[in-house]
Amino acid sequence: MAQVLEFKLPDLGEGLTEAEIVRWLVKVGDVVAVDQPVVEVETAKAMVEVPCPYGGVVTARFGEEGTELPVGAPLLTVAVGAPAAEPEGSGNVLVGYGTQAPAARRRRVRAGTAADGQPRRPGTAAAAPHARVTAPAPASPPVPLSTPAPAEGPVPVISPLVRKLARDNGVDLRQLAGSGPDGLILRADVENALRSAGERTRAAREPVVAAPVAAEPAVRTPAAAPRAEAGVRIPLKGVRGAVADKLSRSRREIPDATCWVDADATELMRARTAMNAAGGPKISLLALLARICTAALARFPELNSFVDTEAREVVRLDHVHLGFAAQTERGLVVPVVRDAHARDAESLTAEFARLTEAARAGTLTPGELTGGTFTLNNYGVFGVDGSTPIINHPEAAMLGVGRIVPKPWVHEGELAVRQVVQLSLTFDHRVCDGGTAGGFLRYVADCVEQPAVLLRTL
Repeated sequence: MAQVLEFKLPDLGEGLTEAEIVRWLVKVGDVVAVDQPVVEVETAKAMVEVPCPYGGVVTARFGEEGTELPVGAPLLTVAVGAPAAEPEGSGNVLVGYGTQAPAARRRRVRAGTAADGQPRRPGTAAAAPHARVTAPAPASPPVPLSTPAPAEGPVPVISPLVRKLARDNGVDLRQLAGSGPDGLILRADVENALRSAGERTRAAREPVVAAPVAAEPAVRTPAAAPRAEAGVRIPLKGVRGAVADKLSRSRREIPDATCWVDADATELMRARTAMNAAGGPKISLLALLARICTAALARFPELNSFVDTEAREVVRLDHVHLGFAAQTERGLVVPVVRDAHARDAESLTAEFARLTEAARAGTLTPGELTGGTFTLNNYGVFGVDGSTPIINHPEAAMLGVGRIVPKPWVHEGELAVRQVVQLSLTFDHRVCDGGTAGGFLRYVADCVEQPAVLLRTL
């Protein structure tokens, strides 16, 4: 007799708590091998093909394409051929699920089935039980028939985002009945509780007006239709949601400041032209700016650090993992060049090109989008001169580079037209004072104006 094993959405690493099903790669009845990709999901950071650690026949899939599932929710079940045999384990698995332990035996409510066993539309939360109850009077709020979580024992919540949403809004998770598998409390359950609480509050505040008693029928004035909210509602999820969360956290936690300076980039542009005219791989301007950044961070290591708020310590790092902003169809992403301080301009150019292409194709891995220690933001490609960027939490600083354009400039005592760029540095004021930040930015500007300054530090 075949043994049916349940494969759950694994922890994809880097604190990700949920993923959206983009495309199923198998269907019910297909035979799958160990480590065969079975579904393509989109996290807040990247597109990922998820391999199944079991080999056998797919007996069920949970969730339609477009459905967002929390980590730990069932993805599919597989019937393995050997009776009562433990399936062969996979060594090439993602974080958060092993393949040697048998599947947990517990009651499960399949996605796509309501609490009463009736099918419901995939991708939606289970219908609230009180929706099937007729209230005794219109003024009475509907009474939920769901049984709240027990007062003792763990609350069935996986996502820390759901816990935070409940905590920030004063929602007692023990009073909620989860609509997810095995009663798992989802974000939608917390949001529904908040909406219900808001409706009850508004109903309590509305005055009760008695109907007039008259011999003749009262003339009724048509009630004004409630004004609909204008505009289009766009869910903050995926990349956009991750960006919103990270930028909001940066603004809440980091006391940032910004300083800026104009620099004459004429000599830097000439140096790049000369390097590319010598033959060999072409060197990008971004790579030269990255070399300048890593040299500046070696002189001012305070800016290559982060603040450990719990320990109340500034942690200075001995390596530079350089993030750079890349605009894609999915939104703004920040790929990370590992060990940028150990790379030359040619290696940096190649790595920037590889990561940019992967970003546009949506194939960046979570590891390529996290772990940065300093960010270089070339917003000049958008045709703007300056900006005050938000620091990429938990980093301590970001260098912004505007467009390089011809401008009047005093050069060697005479007015001339030069290639001018505005450089800005946004920094965490907890890790250093303005003198350090100004010294860093001035060194960067000196290297831009006189590339030979950089050669003296190599």
